[in-house]
Amino acid sequence: MKPAALVKSWSVRRVRAGRTAAVEADVLAVEEPLELRVRGRAVAVIMRTPGHDPDLAAGFLLTEGVVRSPDDIYDLLQCRTTKRAEKGNVIEAVLAKDVPVDFESLTRHVFSGSSCGLCGKATIAAVQQRFPRIRRPLRVAAKVLWQLPALLAEAQPTFKSTGGLHATALFDEQGRLLVAREDVGRHNAMDKVLGHAMRAGWLPLERHVLLVSGRVSFEIMQKALAARVSVVAGISAPTSLAAEFAQANNQTLVGFLRGDRLNVYAGRLAQAR
Repeated sequence: MKPAALVKSWSVRRVRAGRTAAVEADVLAVEEPLELRVRGRAVAVIMRTPGHDPDLAAGFLLTEGVVRSPDDIYDLLQCRTTKRAEKGNVIEAVLAKDVPVDFESLTRHVFSGSSCGLCGKATIAAVQQRFPRIRRPLRVAAKVLWQLPALLAEAQPTFKSTGGLHATALFDEQGRLLVAREDVGRHNAMDKVLGHAMRAGWLPLERHVLLVSGRVSFEIMQKALAARVSVVAGISAPTSLAAEFAQANNQTLVGFLRGDRLNVYAGRLAQAR
């Protein structure tokens, strides 16, 4: 299969004050639907940036609580059985026979975030039934975290050309970059990273740090907990429910990680030496 196209050429009319409008070439981040099937049934249509689709599918199944380890997934097949799938936009997840699937509850937006209208405490309790709270959280020094945004920026080539993608990166406790992924959806970028980690046999990620390029929502924290990540940082702000979720689950939540400053909204960092 050909490598996925991440950008698309487009003509734009640039308008600037005091200047004549000019038509110039530009590039846009590609967005396409990915249909995920489990045991022949469509369970989600995910609007995503093509590329690393098996990781995205694996991460989705992990963070929705369908699978827990790479042994639960027998194969991830890029289907070509329909007209839409000719572009590789359908993935069939072949699960191990002993993996139960609750098709009634399996949906892309089980916990849909800041506008879902759910009670915060009830939502957190529902997640904890599937993903227990962190018992031994990792403590990372601020000086390690301050190095991470620059490393993430270097791993965002498509963002540099389009300005239209989110990104997530996974680091070890010394701040070494292990994997980074870009996508039009912040939750997709997270799923791609966690799916890669699961397929590589790295789970649980108890001694790792996740960094997201934007704000940290409840869904991001829930996905991190599914992979047993206790330290999550964002370049921007967290939401209130994300902070409450982190506090309830013994996770460290850092926001506004920029330059030589950061805010700790839940948990704590390692003591400076």
